[in-house]
Amino acid sequence: MSLFLPTYFSPISQYSAIINAENIVFEVEDNFQKQTYRNRCYIYGANGKQLLNIPVKHPKTEGRKKTKDTLVENVTPWQSQHLKSLQSAYRTSPFFEFYIDDLMPIFTKEYTFLIDVNIDTFSILTDALQLPSNYSITTEYELLPKEKDFRNLAIDKKGIEITIPQYIQMFDDKHGFLPNLSLLDLLFMEGPNAISVLEKIKLHL
Repeated sequence: MSLFLPTYFSPISQYSAIINAENIVFEVEDNFQKQTYRNRCYIYGANGKQLLNIPVKHPKTEGRKKTKDTLVENVTPWQSQHLKSLQSAYRTSPFFEFYIDDLMPIFTKEYTFLIDVNIDTFSILTDALQLPSNYSITTEYELLPKEKDFRNLAIDKKGIEITIPQYIQMFDDKHGFLPNLSLLDLLFMEGPNAISVLEKIKLHL
């Protein structure tokens, strides 16, 4: 079994591990941490690396909240903003039209919990890659789990080393190749060939 944190339109590094995982277990008993891929992803915008962030509600009282209990802050129209950003960045990419209809529920469904957003993106992305979308969730937090532990792949500032073959990106003529963006970047550019790119990636955890 392999242990992952459910993340928002997960980075390429996470899917390079998911494609080799026979049994996927999602960690839901951990404490929510800021500046992680739990509620953010990165795409390739016209000005370079662009952040898409889901605002979350912070508890009024001091104390930690679990990832599974983290609430989405819907006062900000984050869904329409993210959709517009994706359209602006990728509408002329080779496979944008091929995948965008499948992505639309993320931007139209009313969400209460962040975990539901992330699980839905997982289901959509695994379907796009033609991978099984079966998973289980944890019932308690384990500091040293028996499973293969890929939870660090959700930490934006962790500095995970990843060796990824370069593929053509939308604005690489202006800003160069940007590794480990959201899997959406790879899908929109490579389509069905995305799985072949993922298989060539090497992680250095």
